Amino acid sequence: MKLDILAFGAHPDDIEISAGGMLISEVRKGRKIGLVDLTRGEMGTRGTAEIRAKEADDAARIIGASVRINLEMPDATFELNQENKMKIIDVIRTYRPDIVIANSPSDRHPDHGRAAQLVIESCFLSGLEKMIVPGSHTEAWRPKAVYQYMQFYHHEPDFIYDISEVNEEKIKCILAHKSQFYDPDSKETQTVIASKQFKDNLSCRASEYGMQAGFSYGEPFMAVRTIGVKDIMMLF
Repeated sequence: MKLDILAFGAHPDDIEISAGGMLISEVRKGRKIGLVDLTRGEMGTRGTAEIRAKEADDAARIIGASVRINLEMPDATFELNQENKMKIIDVIRTYRPDIVIANSPSDRHPDHGRAAQLVIESCFLSGLEKMIVPGSHTEAWRPKAVYQYMQFYHHEPDFIYDISEVNEEKIKCILAHKSQFYDPDSKETQTVIASKQFKDNLSCRASEYGMQAGFSYGEPFMAVRTIGVKDIMMLF
């Protein structure tokens, strides 16, 4: 199966929080997208790996993803090493995406920046014909573009994607991760993302970014390399 977009996240809810709206919108345009979680999020304060796997599947259905897989790297301790690069390269070569979406370059959770670097390096190495993945027969493939979504920390975006028509669906796919977000009846330990403030801020933040580009709601992205255009009328 060839995909148009392959989105990576260090943890099972990273993609939804930061790029869920864009992915829902792209699926509605007929594009095929896939989701890849590097870890099972087993070190998270709330929930379990098993619960989070079920929630991830529920969120993928809301998004309309063609596939969601988990590479089962160790949460909080995975390394920027050749073994992990090989796992990512194999996925990229298997699904041959034109666009790859990755974590923020640096963030409150150290896994996010490390995941971003793993994915960016793997996208380049995946295009080397002599780079052999042990046990795999997939051929070299390099995505045309790699973009990074914004997470907890602010970075200067290169573009903002209009999610005005899908913001409500985006919130639904985020809240499918029930163990991780605000629940007034939960007896689990309180965390930053499980606070009511974080939940209420989801649409506020999307509104703030959207306003900068003339949208009701928007998601900010950074480009790994300079963006080129062939039609100036596309830049609105």
